[in-house]
Amino acid sequence: MKFTLSVLPTAMMTAALISVPVATYANTEADHPGLQDKVTSMAVTQIVDVDNQVNNDAMVPSNHQAPNGYETTKKQTLDTLIDPITHKAVDNSYPLEVSSFLSLEQAQKILVQVSPKMAANQAAIAASEYQTDALRTIDNPLVFARVSASAYHLDEDIDLSSLRNGVVNGVNNTVDSITPAIPDLPNFGELVGERIPDSYNIKRSGSTTGAGIGVAWPIYTAGRAEALTGASDARTQEAVADSILDTNTLYNTLIERYFKAQLAIIAAYLREDAYDTLQQTDHMAERLFEEGFISRVDRLEAQSALADAKSESVNANNDARLAMIALQRLLRTDYRIKPTTPLFVSSRPLPDVSYFQDLALNNHPGLQKVAAKRAQAQQLHALSDTGYKPTVLLYGYGQLEKDPSWVAGISASWKLWGGLDKTASLASSNAQIRQADLSEIEVSDNLLLLVEKNWHDVNNAQSRYQALQSNVDLAAEVLRLRRLGLQEGINTTVDVVQAQTQSLKARTEQAQAANSYVQSLAALMQSCGTPLAFNAYLNAADIQLPTLYTEQ
Repeated sequence: MKFTLSVLPTAMMTAALISVPVATYANTEADHPGLQDKVTSMAVTQIVDVDNQVNNDAMVPSNHQAPNGYETTKKQTLDTLIDPITHKAVDNSYPLEVSSFLSLEQAQKILVQVSPKMAANQAAIAASEYQTDALRTIDNPLVFARVSASAYHLDEDIDLSSLRNGVVNGVNNTVDSITPAIPDLPNFGELVGERIPDSYNIKRSGSTTGAGIGVAWPIYTAGRAEALTGASDARTQEAVADSILDTNTLYNTLIERYFKAQLAIIAAYLREDAYDTLQQTDHMAERLFEEGFISRVDRLEAQSALADAKSESVNANNDARLAMIALQRLLRTDYRIKPTTPLFVSSRPLPDVSYFQDLALNNHPGLQKVAAKRAQAQQLHALSDTGYKPTVLLYGYGQLEKDPSWVAGISASWKLWGGLDKTASLASSNAQIRQADLSEIEVSDNLLLLVEKNWHDVNNAQSRYQALQSNVDLAAEVLRLRRLGLQEGINTTVDVVQAQTQSLKARTEQAQAANSYVQSLAALMQSCGTPLAFNAYLNAADIQLPTLYTEQ
């Protein structure tokens, strides 16, 4: 991988992409019009929630312009696509056209659309919202229907001997009590008993059907339904806070990888530039050695320095390639992402630290999560407080028959004993509320300290970058003089190599200071809960470092 940059008088350099071949080319379209890389447009899986398809479609309207002018299809159809990194199937997705040249703001927009973590968090929020919606109808009237159909068959012998004896004795006793003793009267009990068999066989079969409609309506639940719904709503707010935390972290990771790639590209260019310079020095040393102006040791030192510079250049190119792959993985493309937004430093001072601390206390999702936890504890407290309050229920049921029957009424039930201990449950919820209150204090203190640290880190990086400018200027001038001295025989190749090394070190350190400024600023914005505010500082920066790639 080779890099070339154009140097402008204001020490601000811009560059155009030179492709990946081994040779180094000049950076002018007029001289080499065919060397400019074309914008690569390939499909990247955009992960969406099928239940929120309308909202996701709204993210890509029919006239939406993809980065660098590439239009998406007018109507996106959800489908199952293959993730370009893991090669796993992802349902409910659609392809997204992504340019290989991306500014930071373009990368941020794409990250939101292709991040599995963000999509998973949106699914968790949707699941929690649906649970809340389900609980909202828990105390609505319940209407149900019952339909039954049955068949039966009965085959049974019934012993009637005891019944017959009882009837005979009963009849005889009755006759004896109401008539005087008359001889030769028949035995009425025996006469009746003869008509009753000793056993009787019952055989029956048939079928029955029935239908009915019932209703049950809890008209008073002592606030249990509202407490359950409120607790579920608070869990949704917690899921939202977790999603914002993850999103802010992903934005910070994007900035870290994006500008680390820029720094690695600059380092690769500087190593390439040093190698080119030492090639010239080596050529000059060869000529001076042939003419007898320098010793063989000086000649060997020049060759050794050139070999070291070549090795360092190869290593720097590999580091740049790896940094670009890390950015590629985050944006889930199967081709290299080329960052076009340069590293930057603003010479303007930051607002006072109290400004950022107020932002953190008002916007950080960590505090929103603590508030959601407290709301859950309050709803659990309200639910525990209903332990011995009654539940009142209206009910009714009617059968749908020719001569229908029905029942209706009202019932009230109280828990007298058993189940969860109300006193312990209330104590638990009170402890959870206290835990949330104390956690809010702790999180606020930690946020204020974190903002203070990040604020100082930004100022330190800004100060270091500005201080290193004199080192860069000095090292460049020393290198120029050493090379002139080598031509005049005043300096040795060792002097030139040392000057070259010092110049490379000064320029690399300044680029690293710029990256430290950018990363510290991103960390400051994240600790304030406003990661996208980073873009405002980027756009207002008055110092920009070289960039290899420019927007097409």
